[in-house]
Amino acid sequence: MTKFYITALILCLFSELSIAQVYFPNKGTWEQKSPSELGMNSDKIAQAIQFAKSHESDANPNLKIAHYESGFGREPFGYPVGPMKTRGPATGLIIYKGYVVGQWGEPNRVDLTFSVAKSFLSTTAGLAVQEGLIADENDLVYPYMAPIYPYEPAKLMVNKSDHFFEEDVFELFDTEHNRTITWDHLLRQTSDWEGSLWGKPDWADRPSEGVAKKRARPQNAPGSVYEYNDTRVNVLALALLNIWRKPLPTVLKEKIMDPIGASDTWRWTGYENSFVIIDGQIIQSVSGGSHWGGGMMLSAWDQARFGYLTLRNGSWNGKQLIAPEWIKKSKTPTPANPSYGFMNYFLNETLKQVPAAPKSAFLHIGAGTNMIYVDPENDLLIVARWIPNEDKAELVKMVLESLGK
Repeated sequence: MTKFYITALILCLFSELSIAQVYFPNKGTWEQKSPSELGMNSDKIAQAIQFAKSHESDANPNLKIAHYESGFGREPFGYPVGPMKTRGPATGLIIYKGYVVGQWGEPNRVDLTFSVAKSFLSTTAGLAVQEGLIADENDLVYPYMAPIYPYEPAKLMVNKSDHFFEEDVFELFDTEHNRTITWDHLLRQTSDWEGSLWGKPDWADRPSEGVAKKRARPQNAPGSVYEYNDTRVNVLALALLNIWRKPLPTVLKEKIMDPIGASDTWRWTGYENSFVIIDGQIIQSVSGGSHWGGGMMLSAWDQARFGYLTLRNGSWNGKQLIAPEWIKKSKTPTPANPSYGFMNYFLNETLKQVPAAPKSAFLHIGAGTNMIYVDPENDLLIVARWIPNEDKAELVKMVLESLGK
């Protein structure tokens, strides 16, 4: 046996041993260890948990009321069109080296996760690249698109002549500007897509400069300016539905949630008017967040499983569910926003998100605040729900201090 083959055999055995040493929880269970078993300071973990419990969001738990009491409810066309539900108490999990070392609140409770849904959405785009449905994320989107046939039963009951001059279908990328948008632009929220979808115009989402100015301004060249905009996120969701030709929750369940042992309690929904007809089937196009209701409803345990998948670079118990190249691209910033990769990967390279954390850490963040903190350098994962945004960095700092490094 040559030296080369001996070396290769050793590397192979080492790789298999490394996989075996990494713990992955089975469905319905997640092994727990005391902080001290893993060399952590138990008192500091207890203090961090108490901090999270005592710093619960003061927004109304009834999310419909909270919506109208926030800036969202004062937007043009800001009314919810998707399901919302009353949330639970401050809740979270601390997972170190794969094991649960702390928890609080109601981790089994299914709640809205707001913009963390964007991370699930961008994952379905990555899966489309893996499946060859998208040749390259830098491709223009419009050549992939078929006309959208909306399901609008109300129109079936009216006089056809009243709607004679209305189009029966619509195009997502039929303007000069929109035809220059790539998948990458949509994924990074730099597309500046123009138009209206599901009754929500792009200019009506967070018009901080005022509606008149936002409507009058010229569209930015795709890729040049970052703008957090949920209408455009929903455009990506509908575009992906158009190429998958089946519901995105079905794709996610088959490719991600079932393989990682997620519960059967999560639900990903769209709006009351976001139904289309594809291949003779009525399908709901999902929302990439809960800005106007809808989006992803799931437990903290299921949030943790998805976060743990991204912590393990897209691999789960020896199976590569998300390509490492896609995870790498998801964590790659652009000049338009050095703290943002693909949606919804908030990066810590500038140390603005969590000053005490490594630059390599990243977060999936949604309103509420819903946070999944992912720290490959420290093999640490933190899920925190319903904590004020300004307190999330302090919670992470307290947990990091428990490591004693």
